[in-house]
Amino acid sequence: MVYSISTAFAIYFVLWWVVLFVTLPFGVRSQHEDGDGAPGTDPGAPVLARMGKKLLWTTVISAVAFGIGMWAYQQGLLNIERLSRLMGLPF
Repeated sequence: MVYSISTAFAIYFVLWWVVLFVTLPFGVRSQHEDGDGAPGTDPGAPVLARMGKKLLWTTVISAVAFGIGMWAYQQGLLNIERLSRLMGLPF
């Protein structure tokens, strides 16, 4: 099983962005829900986005998911032959 550090980084990078978009809506209250909005702003704009906390959670969740994926790959659970058989494709 051969992989390079650049391939691992690219996979982690894509996974990190996917997890970021999953975590963005959690804990966000809009100005409309809160009843406190600045004049001239969109009522759907967040009151407090807490991006630092979301970036930290994104990094932790991505690292755990990446670690599980790498473990599965090293155990031979994630390879093209096995995945194609699971999807019913001839290989």
